[in-house]
Amino acid sequence: MRLSLRNVARDSKGSSLLRVAAAAAAAGSGVAFANANADNKPELSIGVSAPLRKQLERPWHIGQITDSRPAFLSWDHLKSGILPAFSFRAIPAPPDDIKKEVPADTSESPKQCPQCLGRDTIATAAARVGPAVVNLSIPQGFHGMTTGKSIGSGTIINNDGTILTCAHVVVDFQGLHSSSKGKVAVTLQDGRTFEGTVVNADMHSDIAIVKINSKVPLPTAKLGSSGKLRPGDWVVAMGCPLSLQNTVTAGIVSCVDRKSSDLGLGGMRREYLQTDCAINAGNSGGPLVDIDGEVVGVNIMKVFGADGLSFAVPIDSVSKIIEHFKKSGRVIRPWLGLKMVDLNEMIIAQLKERDPAFPDVKRGVLVPTVTPGSPADRAGFQPGDVVIEFDRKPVGSITEIIQIMGDKIGIPIKVVVRRAKDSLVTLTVVPEETNLDI
Repeated sequence: MRLSLRNVARDSKGSSLLRVAAAAAAAGSGVAFANANADNKPELSIGVSAPLRKQLERPWHIGQITDSRPAFLSWDHLKSGILPAFSFRAIPAPPDDIKKEVPADTSESPKQCPQCLGRDTIATAAARVGPAVVNLSIPQGFHGMTTGKSIGSGTIINNDGTILTCAHVVVDFQGLHSSSKGKVAVTLQDGRTFEGTVVNADMHSDIAIVKINSKVPLPTAKLGSSGKLRPGDWVVAMGCPLSLQNTVTAGIVSCVDRKSSDLGLGGMRREYLQTDCAINAGNSGGPLVDIDGEVVGVNIMKVFGADGLSFAVPIDSVSKIIEHFKKSGRVIRPWLGLKMVDLNEMIIAQLKERDPAFPDVKRGVLVPTVTPGSPADRAGFQPGDVVIEFDRKPVGSITEIIQIMGDKIGIPIKVVVRRAKDSLVTLTVVPEETNLDI
């Protein structure tokens, strides 16, 4: 589309022509050409794209010229048909029904979008949790001789001095005899030092609780929810790598449910948050924080020889472990003796293609293996069963089964399974407590 403007009234400086050209330049890319017609009347033609027509029809306020060259357009340029390059900061005139008032106090900072990542977002999140992050140090050695120390990080989660950390930081499990006798040296961000005591530790989840006593209030961090995290969300890892206190690194969530089997870890099923935050020796036990300044995980390990592969225990799992500590002093884990696999539409379609007798289900949990002599074996489970109900509740994932089972030990649970040719079977299983050899 081309817009032609003739008989443009101009003053001594040609300001009308300048306003038209500036509007076109500010609205987007276009071509401007000027000449004089047969009557020696100035004519300005501007070539612009169709979507800009409405923009040009609106009134405009012309701002300052942003180019460093002289801010004028001479008549010689118009007669020659060549317009010099220029750039304007143009601001559309607001509608008449909208009037903005200038705030009286210009020193007030503009309101921040809660869901937006700004220049201070990460710094603000780190500042909220930072005072509650501590450095932990535990002497280690043989037969009373100190040969080194275990270093790590922790987070004060209660003003009574409760510190959340990793079990491998404060508990001996590598054959080294700790000379600390359950005592931990704790250093706060402000430099205060305390002697802490290991209260609870669960080696399977690698979560532990340390307690310190203080006569003055202690800073605390708020526990958030890891269930709201998505791949790509920004997170902050905090701690004391190599005993370098007050270290902050940032990254994104790479995976929200990285399975322990994916990492080659044996034992019971565990899930981790995978991030690309930089962590090193000494970061273990430190908090993983979201941009709201809430703890969403406990940093636990990294993959050596690889960059951007760090892992944390989700805070939702940690909260359940803490509840077990408070209730029983240990984590109670029911055991059925089943290996299970979550089903989805694609897996179901593939299984039906391989075996036409596979049960006709839309969701459920497949049982590929049953441990001989286990509670599930005694209840009558068979390889190939698809669990569709657990304790009278429909289920479609292993996580749902674990949540329903909770810490039920020795309590009969009704389970409905579908088998080949769509046969429906109801079984009764009595969970036993897991016997973890740690």
